[in-house]
Amino acid sequence: MQNLGPCLRGDDAFRRYNNAMPHKIPESVLVVIHTADLEVLLIERADRSGFWQSVTGSLDALDEPLHQTATRELFEETGIVADGERIKLHDWQLSNIYEIYETWRHRYAPGITHNTEHVFSVCVPCDIPIVLAPREHVQYAWLPLLEAADRCFSGSNAEAILQLPRRMTATG
Repeated sequence: MQNLGPCLRGDDAFRRYNNAMPHKIPESVLVVIHTADLEVLLIERADRSGFWQSVTGSLDALDEPLHQTATRELFEETGIVADGERIKLHDWQLSNIYEIYETWRHRYAPGITHNTEHVFSVCVPCDIPIVLAPREHVQYAWLPLLEAADRCFSGSNAEAILQLPRRMTATG
């Protein structure tokens, strides 16, 4: 099993984040979680009712490798461990630059208005247990591909979900 380092959950992660970093780094990962038959996992944000998404999260440090960020965020938000053997993250080598929603800009340094998001996916067994970080997400749902894309509040997240069939073929 891969060593995830000091992955913290719930209140501990919240305190570590708020005490250690005054501003979020405007570079993040998006991890689309799916099954082999294209059921997609979405999670509802705790701070915005009705805002459904895949796993997302910013780098903890400017030099944190993207794969490490994706592995950490996947575990922190869902309890899923990408061990590199049974559960493997796939880096799409795709980045999106988007404008940060006004409601969340206070989390970033003054003047920061855009974020660079790096896309990953992970295929998991349909019966994998999901453990949400309660400060971040309140519920989850497994949805068919098109329904999942329609439910996402983020356009880049919806587009990544729609690209899944092509990406699955490319990665085998």
